[in-house]
This record gives sequence, C-alpha cells and structure tokens, in this order.
Amino acid sequence: MRRHVNQRQAQVLELVRARGSVRVADLARELGISPVTLRRDIEAMAARGEIQRMHGAISRVDPGGRAPSSVSAASTAAVVGGGGGGRGGAAEGLVVGMVVPTTEYYYAEVVRGAREAVEARGARLTVGLTRYLQGEDRTQADRLLSTGAHGLLLTPNWEAGSPGPGEGAWTAELPVPTVLVERWAPPGHPAASLDRVSSDHAHGAARAVQHLVEQGHRRIALASRATPTTARLRAGYEAAVSALGLEPAPPWPPAGPGPLSDADMFARTLDYLCEAVTAGGVTAALVHSDTDAIMLIPRLQARGVRVPEDLAVITYDDEVAGMADVPLSAVAPAKHEVGARAAALLLDRLSTTAAPDTAPRQHLDLLPRLTIRS
Repeated sequence: MRRHVNQRQAQVLELVRARGSVRVADLARELGISPVTLRRDIEAMAARGEIQRMHGAISRVDPGGRAPSSVSAASTAAVVGGGGGGRGGAAEGLVVGMVVPTTEYYYAEVVRGAREAVEARGARLTVGLTRYLQGEDRTQADRLLSTGAHGLLLTPNWEAGSPGPGEGAWTAELPVPTVLVERWAPPGHPAASLDRVSSDHAHGAARAVQHLVEQGHRRIALASRATPTTARLRAGYEAAVSALGLEPAPPWPPAGPGPLSDADMFARTLDYLCEAVTAGGVTAALVHSDTDAIMLIPRLQARGVRVPEDLAVITYDDEVAGMADVPLSAVAPAKHEVGARAAALLLDRLSTTAAPDTAPRQHLDLLPRLTIRS
C-alpha cells in the first residue's frame, strides 16, 4: 500500500516539475484518482516542501524553496513582494480580474466599488463582460487568467443567482483565489467553499414587507420578473409574510407554455396587480425593479387603481425610484460596498505572507437599506 502511495506521489511530482503548475482537478482526471486521494497526497508533499499549494492548483518548488514567478497562480507572498496580511496590506503590482454581466445599471456601482478599493491598494482591475451569454463567464475568466490576473472577482451567469444542477463546479477549480460577487452556492456545491460577498436580498424584501405592515397593510403582493435576484426576494417575502402572520396574496395565474417576452411579462404583471387589488384585497406591493414600477404605475391608474391610495408601492433596487413623478420608497442593495468588500477580501488573501489557502473562507452578506420617500 505504501509503495503505491510513493509511486503516485512520485508521478505527481514528475508532472508538476515538467509543467511548472497544474490544476488539481485536471491532475486527478489525468491520473484516474479521486480528488480526495490527490488532496491527501498534495498535503503530504507540500508538508515536505516538494510542491507549492495554491488555490485549486499546485506548482513546482525551485531549488531555493520558492514557487517560480512564471506560475499563472502567482498569488503567493513571493509574487506580492512583501506586505503583511489584513486590510491595508501591500498589493502593488497585483492584477485583479473581474467578470460581471454588464457595467451598466446594477453592476455599475459594484464595479466602481471594486475599482476604488483595488486602486487604493496600488493594484489594478481588469474587467470582462459576459452579457449573460451561456459559457461566456468561463471564457472571460480564462481570458483574464491568461493575461496575468492574480485573483478573480466572479459573477457567474447563474439564472437564479445560484448554480443549477450540474452547473458551476468549474468556479471552484480556478487556479487563483476567487471571490463570488452577488452569487451564492448551496452547501455541498463545490463553489460553496469559495469566498463570497453578496447582498442579502431576502432581508431586503422582508424589510420592505415589515415597513408596509407598520403602515397598516395586511395583504401585500410581490411583483418581480425573473432575474438572478428574484429567488432570494421571494424567499424573504414569503418568510416575512409567514412570520408576521399576514394574509397571503392571491396566487399568480399559470404562465402557460414557453418563455415569456418582456412585454408579455409586463402585461401579466399589470393584470395580476389589477386583479389582486380589485378582487384580492391587496393594498400594497413590492415591485422589482424601479423601472418596472415607474412603468406600471400610470397603467395601473389608467385601469382605476390609484397609487398610493389603493396600492402602496415599494420598489427594489433604488436605481431610479427617486425620479418617479411621485418619488417611491425603495430598498437599495449596498452595491458599491459589495464591490469594495469583495475586492478587499480578495486582496487580503493575495497579500498575506502565508499561503492564500490558509485563512478561513468568508461568506459576507450585506444588508440592503430601506429609503422612505413621501
């Protein structure tokens, strides 16, 4: 048994010395062994100083005991060039890659927060856009790594904000420290072991419901088109309705076969809210997003539903809610702070004098803020 272990570890060492660095997942497939077995070998070999462990990858160790500077996962202290760990540690020369769906609307502030935090530490931010195209998130991540990114801020194209069945495992196999931004993975999923910074959308929805209850409303509806935020909004909304003992809003009618266009979804939402007010006893609604609410209100009024007399409206996002004819109260995720915290977390991990994998991983949920407008 011991002979087999020695032979396997010798084979790993030979491959790593020949290639410089290799991803753990790729190596396990190539050798035909389980990732668990390979990780045990890696731990033993790293303890003997034979290889250098990094996030999701291993590299050879030069005779001087250092990882070669040409390794793409050069996020260890040898590359950082001094500087202690913790917030404010040196990050000069580091390149942070950021993959987001867009730099418009919601993500404009997320990217701005990340850029300010990165540049304040002397590092540089490069951005890749996916436009929600299938597979483009991985393509952009690989592109940023190939151009020298030492770590990644990653917003994968997960339709529900979290990975679907068989989706997203590649994010945990990236060869550099990675922080998920405004995405989360359920316990047991490989990506659940990554650092994460996200808005607590469930809390935001629950806070909106709580405020409406404080204003005397007892039957509150949720209107949200399908976005990566919707599932968390609905979870918070439903939890608040249950915890506060409210009457449930009327159920949405079946959507019918096939996907709905934006126009169809808007018309369906308008019909639902009109019916919910006139026949269902609903007196308030949380609408995601601001633009939908601003477009809905005059159409509701044209059909005899007065806002706010018949239907009080709170919006979610707070991008343009204050610009409505009657400024709308809104819940605002801490978008700028999400980007800044994610960047700081990644730079702290990259700048530590210890191996980046030694510090405990973190899941940070930032609470959205409710802004009340008359």
